[in-house]
Amino acid sequence: MARHDAKALDRRFARIRACGNSISVRGACWVVNHPVRMIPERPRVSSMWTRQLHGLFLAQDWRPAARPSAWTAMALRQKGVKMCRWLAYSGSPILIQEALYEGPNSLVAQSLQSRLGAEPTNGDGFGVGWYGAPDTPGVFHSTEPAWNDSNLRELAGHISSGLFFTHIRAAIGSAVQQTNCHPFRHGRWLFMHNGYINEFATIKRDLVLAIDPSLYPQIGGQADTEVLFYLALTLGLEDDPPVAVEQAIGLVEAVADRHGVPHPFQGTIATTDGESIWAFRYSSERNSRSLFYTTDVPTLRRLYPGRQLFQDVSDNARLIVSEPLGDVAGVWNEVPESTWGIVGPDRAELRPFQPKAPSTPVPVRA
Repeated sequence: MARHDAKALDRRFARIRACGNSISVRGACWVVNHPVRMIPERPRVSSMWTRQLHGLFLAQDWRPAARPSAWTAMALRQKGVKMCRWLAYSGSPILIQEALYEGPNSLVAQSLQSRLGAEPTNGDGFGVGWYGAPDTPGVFHSTEPAWNDSNLRELAGHISSGLFFTHIRAAIGSAVQQTNCHPFRHGRWLFMHNGYINEFATIKRDLVLAIDPSLYPQIGGQADTEVLFYLALTLGLEDDPPVAVEQAIGLVEAVADRHGVPHPFQGTIATTDGESIWAFRYSSERNSRSLFYTTDVPTLRRLYPGRQLFQDVSDNARLIVSEPLGDVAGVWNEVPESTWGIVGPDRAELRPFQPKAPSTPVPVRA
């Protein structure tokens, strides 16, 4: 096949995917013995807030961000370990589509071609959780690939929120079904995770039996993340999130040790009560999945005094992401290994994270 014909096919397949037609191909499509890579076309910048997000967090000509975890990603790929992608936003209300679709390395673009992930394609479903007028967050889950779901595009283009979670899934062990899609919800709380509990089937029974009986009936799926969420709720997530997550992962490690399971926990976690976001980066082998956060807007204004967009965006706008959406200098910061952080109305800080098994369970409020 001539080179120009291959390029034409490449563009054609990109358009087909961008339009949402289902093509069950991961990474490449073989056409008369020529590999044609499936790459989404670059989204168009349309709204004022989209332009603000481009100016804040993206580069006009995107280049791959630095890959501090490249060797880790390669090793995980060789092991067949999959990897999800997630994004958390806090700030002035924006349309969810501006974080999901806009930009050269948007979350939906990452679902097709993740640059820092152990799995380049994440097509085993997705979820969105957002806060609005009601006391509790709304959630939308689907088992469709994020790039292929017209309902997601429709909702994301009409829902505006000042705090939301989005998650794209690469399933590990549990079925591709809506009840296994993140973020998980309990009352005002949302919870999502990129990673896994190693040999979950071996230690699942012990972990589930540690969940408060009043919470157990609310578990709807099979995912290790949902069990971890309800363990954290049992251990006081609603009162002290960092301590609850420390104890939940500490319990996982203690149970795994009794069963001879190595390196039991891997990943990054985000949880929120609708006002603050807590994010965690930790793995038992101290070689965790990537996690980044944006520099505070006042600092970015000082770095780029001539850029009007930094003046227009709200002071408290923040993104926490599995991998950067772009590479504007000074915008993206990697969360250190074994660290937790909080972004709240009047707080933004990072602290060391060290799991420890609980001595006694914390009673759950009725």
